[in-house]
Amino acid sequence: MSDLLRAPAEIKYAEELDWLESIDDSPKPFSWRLSPKMVRLFVLGSERADGLDREVSQKWFGDRSFVERSIVTLASDRGLLLIGDPGTGKSWLAELLSAAICRNSTLVVQGTAGTTEDHVKYSWNVSMVIAKGQSRESMIPSPIMTAMEAGAIGRFEELTRSTSDVQDALISILSEKYISVPELESGGGDANIVFAKPGFSIIATANSRDRGVNDLSSALKRRFNFVRIPVVTNKKSEAEIVRFRTEELLRRHSIDLDVPPTLLDVLLQSFADLRASAAAAGSDDEKLESALSTAEQIGVLEDAVLHSNFFGERTLTARTLASSLVGSLTRREPEDLAILNKYLHGVVEPRSKEEGGSWPEFLEGGRDAIATLS
Repeated sequence: MSDLLRAPAEIKYAEELDWLESIDDSPKPFSWRLSPKMVRLFVLGSERADGLDREVSQKWFGDRSFVERSIVTLASDRGLLLIGDPGTGKSWLAELLSAAICRNSTLVVQGTAGTTEDHVKYSWNVSMVIAKGQSRESMIPSPIMTAMEAGAIGRFEELTRSTSDVQDALISILSEKYISVPELESGGGDANIVFAKPGFSIIATANSRDRGVNDLSSALKRRFNFVRIPVVTNKKSEAEIVRFRTEELLRRHSIDLDVPPTLLDVLLQSFADLRASAAAAGSDDEKLESALSTAEQIGVLEDAVLHSNFFGERTLTARTLASSLVGSLTRREPEDLAILNKYLHGVVEPRSKEEGGSWPEFLEGGRDAIATLS
């Protein structure tokens, strides 16, 4: 795992998954590697009441009911659609569920404007077709077809970013649980049909902000169970998520650097302030282009930590944090800079005078960063 830039969940947590599988004596749907209870435990972590010999770390932070509904959906062999704002952890939850259920989270189709039906079904190895003709050996199965044949979980990221033709290709797969390959001769049997094995399902994700890009048809919607993942608004939960991800970054880079709780509070409060400002804005021009998600908050802190480690005094400061916040959230110039400048003068400056602490240095660092970018 050490020579992988980013190990998938089933490799990263392989030892933990092996242990859970060894103690799991509950019934398992289809060909699942873990029972539903153990899948939930793997995702949400263990509690003292579970009575386990070792602690299982919490990997996804959110409402327990969202995870349970997702697991129940997959156990019923219906498609699961995780929908929510950017940065709410939809893809991470999909990866964790796939890793726990079938130990393979890499059977992924990425939805874009350039995604075609071939990416959902199959394509051909042209050189083999020329040499030997069309056959199962010369066919290149899509990740979805591979999942069907293995009885595993296939994933479809950003479903609403793909065209209606691509989305329609999923309808028959979710309904009939097979893919027909008309280029192959049937020979009187099923040689030209790929059937799904028990355990196959699809986890798709979609951003609620993409509504109107390529809306899902009513036929496709009926074949998915929807689980809406809300933005984390609880400061304690958000702090846990940010701390968890940052600790992972520090371990990955072997960085020995502390994130002072006071600076984490400053970051959380800054994002809460900016979200409140965006909610009260009268038009999109008065909002930052950033979604101000938890994921972007993590990005700001990671940027500040790495900058402090490589170019600072190996100590995270409020000045560096403010500089990273301005640099990370400025997508449009001069609009975003004007919004951030207004926030510093209207909110941070009065707070720095009233509360002191890290806020005066945060204000100074933000002003310097804006002046550099202006």
